[in-house]
Amino acid sequence: MKNTLASIVIATAGLTSFIASSGAHATGLATCDSGAKETWQPQEKLEKMLTDKGWKVRRIKIDGGCYEVYALDEKGGRVEAYFHPQTLAPVPTQPRKEK
Repeated sequence: MKNTLASIVIATAGLTSFIASSGAHATGLATCDSGAKETWQPQEKLEKMLTDKGWKVRRIKIDGGCYEVYALDEKGGRVEAYFHPQTLAPVPTQPRKEK
């Protein structure tokens, strides 16, 4: 019984470690050579820029050193887009890999 319990604890710890480490990685759709965060423009500036274009920004987060934006475009279509945090220029994305 002790060996079984120890095996479960070790397996759970390994799985937890894997999940925690994999959650911190980028999706791989885009990466930015973004430099130090002190050189980044504020997310609010990007949000205003997109709002002025008619987008409805739902969320901005950091992924792969880029700003990742979830929004509705001016036509109401769903958008997942990436922007360079220093220049706020759009960043091309790689197609999602099929699993």
